[in-house]
Amino acid sequence: MIRSVESAPHMSAPVLAAYSYCEAVTGQQARNFAYGIRLLPTPKRRAMSALYAFSRRVDDIGDGTLATDVKAARLEDTRALLTRVREGKVEEDDTDPVAVALAHTAEAFPVPLDGLDELIDGVLMDVRGETYETWDDLKVYCRCVAGAIGRLSLGVFGTEPGARGVERASEYADTLGLALQLTNILRDVREDAEDGRTYLPADDLAKFGCSAGFEGPNPPEGSDFAGLVHFEVRRARTLFAEGYRLLPMLDRRSGACVAAMAGIYRRLLDRIEREPEAVLRGRVSLPGREKAYVAVRGLSGLDARHVTRRTLRGRT
Repeated sequence: MIRSVESAPHMSAPVLAAYSYCEAVTGQQARNFAYGIRLLPTPKRRAMSALYAFSRRVDDIGDGTLATDVKAARLEDTRALLTRVREGKVEEDDTDPVAVALAHTAEAFPVPLDGLDELIDGVLMDVRGETYETWDDLKVYCRCVAGAIGRLSLGVFGTEPGARGVERASEYADTLGLALQLTNILRDVREDAEDGRTYLPADDLAKFGCSAGFEGPNPPEGSDFAGLVHFEVRRARTLFAEGYRLLPMLDRRSGACVAAMAGIYRRLLDRIEREPEAVLRGRVSLPGREKAYVAVRGLSGLDARHVTRRTLRGRT
């Protein structure tokens, strides 16, 4: 059994090594996530790295080149590992550093590990090649792969005692996850199409004449691709506005972390809105210096105060 932070203020060498491994994975592979978690105190940063490393493993299985049945089997093996973590059966000397770090995190923080089961369910939807007729259908997928991560993260962040509306914190964390995932979907339209995946709802694609899909650098002939993108951007902004209601419920550094990560995605959304067809020519991204600037604004509280005021005024 791995002892929690409260009962073991001096972590053992194997647990520290496991967290170091997860932090290395996060630093190397997290394009935007790492900028936010740098703002957290060490215990929370390590815990978020453990969650990321496990999530990354699940995503890599889904995105890999293995046959569909092999991917499904690997995902179920990962679920079995999660069950071992949940049942307290991972020891400090386990050879899997992600399992060791995740087990320690689960004892140190009230993270709802069922959220990682939901993530696996969502990636299995990818493996099966599921498509989505309506926004309500797509929301089910987004809640699995992103909303659940928002709720897991809230378990690490915690909420401020006496915060108004705190009973809805989990709902807001889930909604913010949806906003991030919809932004990802817009950004990756071309890349996903090349992989044979379509995430945007079929109803929306038909409405704007885009049912033919996105196989090249130009929109389908006769379509209103810009209209489609602007429609989804407005939807994402509404989700961001609702999700940002979480920020006043968090302590300063946790709030800064969330504001930084969400701020990066909101800026991506701004770029996509200004030039919709850019997503068909390649991956839209922010330079590192701009991400660092957003992180500094998050730590200062500037983005949080700005968006919170807009939210209270009913603007998105």
